[in-house]
Amino acid sequence: MRIKFAKEGIMRFIGHLDMMRYFQKAFRRSGIDIQYSQGFSPHQLISFAAPLGVGLTSTGEYMDIVMGECPSSEELVERINRQMVDGVRILSAVALPDDSKNAMSIVTTADYRISFRENMAPAFDLGQAIQAFMAQDEIMVTKKTKKSEKTMDIKPMIHAFYSTEDGCFMNVATGSTQNLKPEQVMATLYRFMSVEFDPFSIYIHRAETYGTDFKSLESYGSRIE
Repeated sequence: MRIKFAKEGIMRFIGHLDMMRYFQKAFRRSGIDIQYSQGFSPHQLISFAAPLGVGLTSTGEYMDIVMGECPSSEELVERINRQMVDGVRILSAVALPDDSKNAMSIVTTADYRISFRENMAPAFDLGQAIQAFMAQDEIMVTKKTKKSEKTMDIKPMIHAFYSTEDGCFMNVATGSTQNLKPEQVMATLYRFMSVEFDPFSIYIHRAETYGTDFKSLESYGSRIE
């Protein structure tokens, strides 16, 4: 089963590993027939699509779980939601074909909505800045790791980027093959405008996560009636 869920409010400050432990306990309390691995230290068969950064909210998070007997999609959502705390909501549950790849392996892009904290919007015209920014032939950034630095062109990884009424929207590469953080795009935009970027000036919300051909991860399965 592929589970879609939201992570909002105060829960945005909970890291990925703690979220994994939280769901493991919630699934046990819900009494659903989730399956366990074999061996010396059995664990629930759960895999997440793309870990969400601390401080970000989302209504487009996914996990895959392996089940034995399964109720209807509606009942499964209701049973798990009874165990959820404020800030976490199960949005849907769909059954996957037997030959489906797990969510983590097929993630390619994600939608993000950026808004600004009160009195912290940029002084420049955001719409015009984004148009000029995306009109460049290439957008070079230097990624630093503990051992090295790598200069790369991130423009091919930005599939959409435009201003909105309260901030901006972007669809960027996400996943194990290519992964571009929305805060890096914003920092690079500010540098292009010769303005210092404060990472605490923005709110980041992940709206949806996609597989190949911009197909939402939810659409790979079907509801159980």
